[in-house]
Amino acid sequence: MIDVSGLTKSYEDFQALKGVSFKINRGEIVGFLGPNGAGKTTTMKILTCYMPQTAGTVKVDDKDINEDALAIRARMGYLPESTPLYTDMLVYDYLQHVATVRGVPKDKVRERIKAACEMCGIVDRIGQVIGTLSKGYKQRVGLAQALIHDPDILILDEPTSGLDPNQIVEIRNLIKRLGENRTIILSTHNLPEVMATCTRILIIHQGRIVADGTAAQLEEREAENERLRILLRGVEPEVARLELAALPGVRRAELVPSADAGVAAIELEAPRQRGDGTQDLRAATFKKVVDKGWELLELTRLQLDLEGLFRKLTREV
Repeated sequence: MIDVSGLTKSYEDFQALKGVSFKINRGEIVGFLGPNGAGKTTTMKILTCYMPQTAGTVKVDDKDINEDALAIRARMGYLPESTPLYTDMLVYDYLQHVATVRGVPKDKVRERIKAACEMCGIVDRIGQVIGTLSKGYKQRVGLAQALIHDPDILILDEPTSGLDPNQIVEIRNLIKRLGENRTIILSTHNLPEVMATCTRILIIHQGRIVADGTAAQLEEREAENERLRILLRGVEPEVARLELAALPGVRRAELVPSADAGVAAIELEAPRQRGDGTQDLRAATFKKVVDKGWELLELTRLQLDLEGLFRKLTREV
């Protein structure tokens, strides 16, 4: 349905997107993950025909965004990170205005306003001034404006930003309901939000796609590596890190925060043992600690969940 190929965007000497490519099928809810500044919002603005790309192509059902921008916009609903609301207007008047701009036929406007308000749970707020609404209800109004013309594609940029925990749950449930008969791209850096709502995950870092798949697929791809967490006392953290980094097979040795003063916390990563005589990383680590006379407080094998994978893939280099 959506086919992005070789997408780049440059601002003078800064390249925000560096050859981004992905495909999204009809009916998917895709989480577009990345740290701040990774290129998420830039990608969303290009997909919605808000700004042109520098190079590459974007097609929606084989229609190019540069050649059929109006037709593609008509099929998309867009909720930007800063919802464009007229706070001095009534909810109904605002949605009526958006429906007119979106080209909804006059005899269908009331019907579409009613449907959008019912979907977003704001029927009882339809006669209220937008500026008097809570942030959660303002976000619902923002979603209603994105739905007013009944699009089959929704692009949502940080839809739960700034909401309290109860409001976040409400918006997540709403997105899941909307995704039952629409294609949704959800741009965020909120991992729990993605786990709760999305069927597939794209991770972007420094303008490039670094991962694409379901949460289970992304975690499985890292299953070949073994990760350990070691807590040590009686040794300088950097000294311990360098010693453990020198163990056979270790690909990564990183100091991580420790809640206890005077305790060195280190994470190690190495290929998982295959039963072919390869030395077990746990045994090698324990032997090194004993030989050095360090005090071992903890030696734990870690499971790389989505949060750990996100941290690994988006670590600054």
